Amino acid sequence: MGDFPSPRPQWRKSSHSGGGNDACVEVADLGQAVGIRDSKDPDGPALAVSRTALGSFLKGIRNS
Repeated sequence: MGDFPSPRPQWRKSSHSGGGNDACVEVADLGQAVGIRDSKDPDGPALAVSRTALGSFLKGIRNS
């Protein structure tokens, strides 16, 4: 996983993902940024994007 601030981020999935489904994207609050990772690979790579960038991305996919 990337170098994220201490303490370790609290990763969470959407409530729409269902209880046992591991094929999800997880997010974590990193202060000025948002962490994004694959729930199937919690020790694998993760992204850190600005809140503005994530908001623009989500707005774009909602409108498509």
